[in-house]
Order: sequence, then C-alpha cells, then structure tokens
Amino acid sequence: MTVYVDDAVHLWRGRRWAHLLADTLEELHRFTDALGVPRRAFQDKRSGAHYDIDAALRERALALGAVAVSRHTDRERVRAIIRNAKRQWSGAARADAQTDAQAKADHDADPNVRAMVESS
Repeated sequence: MTVYVDDAVHLWRGRRWAHLLADTLEELHRFTDALGVPRRAFQDKRSGAHYDIDAALRERALALGAVAVSRHTDRERVRAIIRNAKRQWSGAARADAQTDAQAKADHDADPNVRAMVESS
C-alpha cells in the first residue's frame, strides 16, 4: 500500500497545492491523520478521492513516506493512480444516491401517494 503526492503546481489563495492519493481510502485517511489534516478536507469527488495539501504539507508528507509522482515524468503511473482514486470515489456517496433514488421510486410507486397526487 502506498500514499502518493503529486507536484504542488495548483495555485490557489496565494499558495501552491498538491493532491494526496493512496492505494486505499483507509490508508489515505490514516496518513492524513498522521499529517494532522482534518477529515473535512477530504475531496470525495468523481474525479478521484484525494486531499488537497499545500507545498509545506507536501514536504511533510514526503518526510513521512509519501511517494512523489509527477504528471510530467510519471504519466502512466499517475494515470493508474488517478484511475484507482476514481474507483475509490465514495461507495458511501453512491450508496446514498442509490438509496435516495430507491426511496423516491418507492414513494412514487406507493398507491396512497399516487391517489393523493391524482386527487389534487
């Protein structure tokens, strides 16, 4: 299991930011706990589960054993890491969406609800 950090190239609010990703969400969260990054900073996005960390925190992550990857020199490896991060995009979020969709379908299929809608 490995934690990866890309180059701090994304400029935002006067600082450069990097992405911290891992082979598993469990490892990613454990690593960021060790870094002192609050769980609310977790980016559970369709583009890939990750944390955004600034350049200073990136240096600490590297000191703790994160593997540096570069979109410029490690293209295939970075693509594989991102594909993996996309697969990690929250099963919980997907499950919640499916549960919400199922609840709506059950609600809409309820004959009592249909009767109320038709009578209004």
